[in-house]
Amino acid sequence: MASVDINGITISYECSGDPAGPAVLLNMGLALQLISWPYEFVDGLVQRGYRVIRYDNRDAGLSSQLDHLGAPNLWLAYLRHLFGWRQRAAYTLNDMAGDAVGLLDALGVAAAHIVGVSMGGMVSQILAARYPARTLSLTSIMSSSGRPGLPGPTPAARRILLRRTPSAHHRARVVEQMVDTFRTIGSPAFPMPEQLLRQMVGEAVARNVNGDGVARQLLAIAASGDRSALLHDIRCPSLVIHGDADPLVPCACGIDTARQIPGARLEVIEGMGHDMPPAVVGRLLTLLEQHLRSNMAG
Repeated sequence: MASVDINGITISYECSGDPAGPAVLLNMGLALQLISWPYEFVDGLVQRGYRVIRYDNRDAGLSSQLDHLGAPNLWLAYLRHLFGWRQRAAYTLNDMAGDAVGLLDALGVAAAHIVGVSMGGMVSQILAARYPARTLSLTSIMSSSGRPGLPGPTPAARRILLRRTPSAHHRARVVEQMVDTFRTIGSPAFPMPEQLLRQMVGEAVARNVNGDGVARQLLAIAASGDRSALLHDIRCPSLVIHGDADPLVPCACGIDTARQIPGARLEVIEGMGHDMPPAVVGRLLTLLEQHLRSNMAG
């Protein structure tokens, strides 16, 4: 696994496919790692001739774990959110977008197709709005504009979002909690096979566990607030994909995101929740391929 120093931290990354092919930068979501992108999804893009760039966000995977910044109190942060008070975060999504641009710089990539899931979609939105010269196209999947008034997670999804991750010393407990999380937020019409789910979770836990890092990422989302005005500045071709059964980031958030981005195309997948199960990967690849191929001028 390769790594590079960016903005005073280390970012771990992996490149796949033809180095001369059009670059696709994949931004993963809260608490997840570059290995969380389904193999079939990455391989599908590689087979189509793209240079696929995946990376671990700060505080995730093998990138820098910023434990010296402290462990946020998520329940206090939630209360501050309810009352509309300002959040105090160690870093924001803007900083994470800067990490993505720094990675493109380090790899000598002038511009890329930007694809983000959940929190990664938020980072991708910021990148597209603030770094237009580096963005060939934007694809925001199961994400949100952060606009006040949008529906939030279901009670069950909120509980799993705010609960603390067990210590890395208790790996079996971490695995069970993550399995429970994916079952809660997953796609009701496309359930993840149990064996595949446990294999995916086991690989992630073996690679890294950092509960405080997850909390800092979550606080970064809360502190970054409303991006709707920023989304109005996006001028690149944009695709928004969302599941109509998403319990963590409801479909209304995806609909709103598409409305905020000028000319954005919206695709709603029936029965899809807040995950990328095997039964959905083919549909995602088809939508993404159509979007990228129609915007290859860059």
